Amino acid sequence: MEGLFWWVIFPYITLVIMIFGSIYRFMFRQVTWVAPSTEFLEKRWLKLGSPLFHYGILFAFIGHLMGMVIPIEFYHMLGVSDHMYHFFAIYGGGLAGLMVVIGAVILLIRKMKFDRVKVHATFADFFTVISLLIVSGLGVYITLVYNTTVLEYEYRLTIGPWFRSLFIFQPQYQLMTTVPFLFKLHVITAFALFASIPFTHLVHIYSVPVHYPMRAPQQYRSRSAYKRKGI
Repeated sequence: MEGLFWWVIFPYITLVIMIFGSIYRFMFRQVTWVAPSTEFLEKRWLKLGSPLFHYGILFAFIGHLMGMVIPIEFYHMLGVSDHMYHFFAIYGGGLAGLMVVIGAVILLIRKMKFDRVKVHATFADFFTVISLLIVSGLGVYITLVYNTTVLEYEYRLTIGPWFRSLFIFQPQYQLMTTVPFLFKLHVITAFALFASIPFTHLVHIYSVPVHYPMRAPQQYRSRSAYKRKGI
């Protein structure tokens, strides 16, 4: 029964909350859809942490698609050996995860260090960064430590097929019974994070802001300065 809850009921609950909560927010609270800029409050830490964080999330997302969505047989058909796949998964995934972790730490410190930023930060802002830090931290540890020192676990034979089975409504929850605990914890925390998307600034991921780190700096001018000039 425990396996049925965590690997069937819980994922569907979180996905339903994510989908319908996001639809509701888009229809009735669309003005809160995007994350407001705090660049005018503090720039130096943001310019360092934001690109690391956003690019890391993008690369990690692509890596998870390659591991969870694409079956292992497809790689074998292309001639990609298991060793070659895991080599790039460890180094590429590890780098992406480190980018997310470092970026999240910088952004979290920024929210706590600068009073002008802190006063505008909400509980949801701190929850988002800390949750992402937990999920990505687990992923980095699994990728760079567990897979290289304990066991190079082949998640494409268990977690991958289980994940895909959810979307055809034939969940193979039995596949998750032999999965190492850290992998299970990473999956559970990730699904919990999915459920929080409609209630936090994470909702702006639907806009795929890949241009954000490359955008032109925003210029802010004092309204009082214009008044003094008679404008």
